[in-house]
Amino acid sequence: MEAYIRGIGNISPQATFDNGVFLEEIREYRSARLQAIEPDYKQYIKPIQLRRMSRLLRMGVTSAGICLHDAGIEKPGAIITGTGLGMMEETEKFLNGIFDNGERLLNPTAFIQSTHNTVGAHIAVMLNCNHYNLTYVHGPVSFENALLDSLMWLAEKPDDKVLTGGVEELTESHFIITDSIHFWKKGGISNLDLLKDKNPGTIAGEGAAFFLLSKQEDPGNYAIIKGLSTRFNPGKDHIAVRYTEEFLASHNLGMDDIDLMLLGLNGDPVSDETYRPLLQHLEGKTPGAYFKHLCGEHYLASSFALWLAARIVKSQAIPAAVMLNPGQAPGKINRILIYNHYQNIHHSLMLVTSC
Repeated sequence: MEAYIRGIGNISPQATFDNGVFLEEIREYRSARLQAIEPDYKQYIKPIQLRRMSRLLRMGVTSAGICLHDAGIEKPGAIITGTGLGMMEETEKFLNGIFDNGERLLNPTAFIQSTHNTVGAHIAVMLNCNHYNLTYVHGPVSFENALLDSLMWLAEKPDDKVLTGGVEELTESHFIITDSIHFWKKGGISNLDLLKDKNPGTIAGEGAAFFLLSKQEDPGNYAIIKGLSTRFNPGKDHIAVRYTEEFLASHNLGMDDIDLMLLGLNGDPVSDETYRPLLQHLEGKTPGAYFKHLCGEHYLASSFALWLAARIVKSQAIPAAVMLNPGQAPGKINRILIYNHYQNIHHSLMLVTSC
């Protein structure tokens, strides 16, 4: 199963919502919390609708709108989204309302907008799109499952266009709770020096990324999603090399056929140890890059990686800020392999190629 990426829309801790530029200015953060850089929503959403929308809903609807405009599509044949935690801000508002008001006089808006499928449903309502609409809530592989469903849909309905995306937000309460169990780094660490800091933990992020997928060739296509694989709880053994080789072999490829390896390194020594055998295997052969210092660690971080890979393949340019070894940058970039894992429990691979 494969599909073309026809359009993209991405709101992240970097200025990625403007498809006219590609990481020309990298935003530096000196905290463990990276917040999304949001556009002027009035350019994308009517003010009367905007005032009733939560922050994540605004991000999701706007990134989807940017994607559709980029693809030149008014209405997709299906809308498939993924989210790990869902509408956290609205869920917190509703639960706090129950506590503060003694379970009386509750505002129904927060409850209505707290469901995980809020973004996908709202996009459908705004587009008057009464087609297939599904939201996957599978933790760190929510986006991968949404993407897999999209590829399966296009395999059955090749004339359709599928709007696929993922949304995730980081609220203050969630950051504090996860920080208390040592998820995040302490002190004013710069995100650009993430891999230099050897203390435990990583940096938190959020974002909303959408892709318009199609089976049709078009000069405006960014890239091709050639393959996707996920693996759950493989144990503590280092499986990165074996898993990668098996995945590539299933596509009649080897390590030497990959022009760029995009890894989910997040600065946590324990987490990054999983990638070390793969980095050693690739040393001097395949250039490596990483992305979580730009978007932060969150359940939908792989959607940022897919956006980054699509932009690199289309532009044939790699931002220096993502290269592990800038002097090892490849020439022609035809194939990019994305390897991401979350706490060595959920592993995923995505193969992205030029059109």
